[in-house]
Amino acid sequence: MNPTEIPQDGELAGNAHDELRDLLARLEATMKAADLWRMETPTPEAFMSVEPFCVDRMDMGQWLRFVFIARLEALCDSRGSFPVKCDVAPAIEAWLKDARPERRVAMTEVVREIDTLITDN
Repeated sequence: MNPTEIPQDGELAGNAHDELRDLLARLEATMKAADLWRMETPTPEAFMSVEPFCVDRMDMGQWLRFVFIARLEALCDSRGSFPVKCDVAPAIEAWLKDARPERRVAMTEVVREIDTLITDN
């Protein structure tokens, strides 16, 4: 979409970084609504993990809030290049497999949108 064009239904105004920032705000709101936002901050050592999703030092909620969201917000701030691929939604779905369906669906949906935006840009 050209910056001077009016967005059509389903389109977001702005660029991919702005779209990502909006999706991250939605993810935060979704986590808060699902009572998944309030948690302990991981120790500094936990951030040194080399395991996927820091599974050896954080639970998935901590990784999502303090690593995934934080790093993507920093990427938006710097207008940096997106990773080649993002595929976090399956891990979120697995993490929430025993959660209420509406919670699992809402969380997975917004993370899937983030995955798609990053991978497609």
